[in-house]
Amino acid sequence: MARFSRSRSIRQLLPLLPALLALLMATSACSAAAGDVLDRVRNAGTLRVALTEANPPWNFLDAASRPTGYDVDVANELARRLNVGKVEFIASNFQSFIEGVRANRFDMVISGQTITPQRREQVDFSRPYEVNGVSIFVRAGNRSINALSDLAGRRVGVSAGTTQEKLAREKIAGADVRTYENATLGLTDLGHGGVDAMLVSRFQGSFLADRSGLPVQPVGQLLEREINGMSFRKDSPRLKQAVDKALAAMIDDGTLSGISRRWLGGLDMAAELRQLPAEQNR
Repeated sequence: MARFSRSRSIRQLLPLLPALLALLMATSACSAAAGDVLDRVRNAGTLRVALTEANPPWNFLDAASRPTGYDVDVANELARRLNVGKVEFIASNFQSFIEGVRANRFDMVISGQTITPQRREQVDFSRPYEVNGVSIFVRAGNRSINALSDLAGRRVGVSAGTTQEKLAREKIAGADVRTYENATLGLTDLGHGGVDAMLVSRFQGSFLADRSGLPVQPVGQLLEREINGMSFRKDSPRLKQAVDKALAAMIDDGTLSGISRRWLGGLDMAAELRQLPAEQNR
């Protein structure tokens, strides 16, 4: 009688075996990916870095369609100091950065992500590697807009998924907020009259206006000061420790100053970072 019960129990379990096997395989795969990202990167010899490739002077494509800019120079120097042979740059956008890191589509994001409590809940950040300021940009000659309050009820452009989008939706009464894949597209549309203003990095907007001959200009005071970091998958303390150590050395030995002076109109980014409160520099 006992043998019959066991046989019947086994027959009842047979239909569940495929699902059980799939669960075991998924658990195994998760365990393999759960190791510190630094180990995986060094073993592969490649650091996979996500960026927009469309936000000059931070990162963009040169005439030969190769990634270039401040973020690219910082990423290459960081990989060298981490003893990683090469960097593979992967085009993405602010809407996909966090999920891409979590899904292991890339190892890190080095693309001007502002460090926020909401983002910290999903990914880990390095110490800050750049400080950015957001401005209102308008068509050249527009004298009716000088402050955030002047944008009430107007068409306001932002890059999708950025903190500027959040600012526009929460702080501008009745704004018609229009999102773009990147700042280049938004500022170009602003130049054509598609929106009344664009919220964007003053560095970025000024660089694009000069480089592309766009009829746009910044107005008023900086709206906010953004502290940006590199993001990567949670629970990789060795990667964070190594990245933070490398960034600290780049600040101290003048490397970051040289990179920023090249791309940011002579600005010394290391000096800007040293002015941050101690609790923000970690």
